[in-house]
Formats: sequence, C-alpha cells, structure tokens
Amino acid sequence: MQLDDLDFADDLAILSQSQQQMQDKTISVAAASGAILRYNTECTNPIRRDGEDLEDVKTVTYLGSIIDEQGGSDADVMARIGKTRAVCLQLRIIWSSKQLSTNTNVRIFNTNVKTVLPYGAEI
Repeated sequence: MQLDDLDFADDLAILSQSQQQMQDKTISVAAASGAILRYNTECTNPIRRDGEDLEDVKTVTYLGSIIDEQGGSDADVMARIGKTRAVCLQLRIIWSSKQLSTNTNVRIFNTNVKTVLPYGAEI
C-alpha cells in the first residue's frame, strides 16, 4: 500500500515518487495553493498546473508544523520555543502576583504553556 496524500481540513500534502506522478496528481487539485516542496530529490523539472509553473519553496507549514526541504525540524523547534517563550513572557505578571496560589499558577502553566509547545508535533 502506498500513501498518496495527506488530507486535513483545508490542507493537502501530495506525495509522489516521480516528477511525472506529481505532475499527474496536480492536474486534479484546485488552484488554492501553488507551491511545491521538494524533499530528497534530484529532479528539478518544474511542476505545471494550467500551463504555469508551480513555485518551488524551501519550507512549508503543514498543520502548524514547519517542514523544510531537508526534512529537518530545526526551524519548527525554534518556532515552538519562540511561541512558548512569548506565552511565558505574557504570563510573567500573573505568575509574580502574590494573590495567586502556587496551585493556581501551575494550572495556568499547564493550560496555557504546556499546550503551546507540542502544538502540531504529531506530524
């Protein structure tokens, strides 16, 4: 069995083993997006849809995760750390308040910080 595409809501990732297979698959896709992320390939022939070349990109965001052409996740990890840091900075005033118990601060952390870091990590 071969996986041909990954569908989720308004995102679609088309997978193929050859340039011709990718070309054939893009014919039936609506023109909502026109970007190609090439992964682990030496083929640089353009993929065309409706007579126009689709744009080759270095990274793409799919379901909240950043995917690059080397298959690495460095950019994705850095983005997650940045988002988590931003949430922590926003909550700093709340956490320094003497009016909230440690238990309440832990609950705030669990619901507002721990949910940001792994968002989209299941990809």
